[in-house]
Amino acid sequence: MADEVVSPLRVAVADDALLLREGIQKVLEGGGVEVVAAVGTGDELLEVVRTNEVDVAVLDIRMPPSFRDEGIVALESLRATGSKIGVLLLSMYATPEYALRVMGAGSGTGYLLKERVSEPQTLVRAVETVADGGNVVDPEVVEQLVRRTRADDPLARLTDRERSVLELMAQGYSNGGIAQTLFLGLKTVETHVRSILQKLDLEESPEHHRRVLAVLTLLGAR
Repeated sequence: MADEVVSPLRVAVADDALLLREGIQKVLEGGGVEVVAAVGTGDELLEVVRTNEVDVAVLDIRMPPSFRDEGIVALESLRATGSKIGVLLLSMYATPEYALRVMGAGSGTGYLLKERVSEPQTLVRAVETVADGGNVVDPEVVEQLVRRTRADDPLARLTDRERSVLELMAQGYSNGGIAQTLFLGLKTVETHVRSILQKLDLEESPEHHRRVLAVLTLLGAR
């Protein structure tokens, strides 16, 4: 029986800086991703997604015309129309408020610093994660948000090890990836994840994925 041919992820890129746009495209293509279009504005990105089969949109947060939050507005527009494609936002700055809006859009979203473009494996893995419906938050942003945790926050119920597991969940790691990173057995990680969900009072729900809600709790967005 012939091996099944797996089609590459189809990605649209939007960034007003030509050199960075080309750099993102080069990194993604080097990681086996097909870049179907590379444009300079959020509106152009939305048109590409509307007229092409796209798995993931990778776009800058600050683009013309106002250079404020056009990328997040594009994300919110996609979700408002029911689009489930993965969306990875890139920014020069670790801005917790931006991360909260991005994660508030639900599953299949991510927020990374642009400096990760120089880390091909990190960028490609983030694209793959959001394509699969996972969430990714840059480690620097996670660190800033963790510092905001209040003593009466439900996160205070977690052990140090559980906190480490949750932080890796927020960065888009699967249970297997967490196990490798923390040098734990997969069953141990699964036990920690169950404990985290219980301690955060996240009940089973047909409307929400508990793993995403746990990450949103970490980010202070619930």
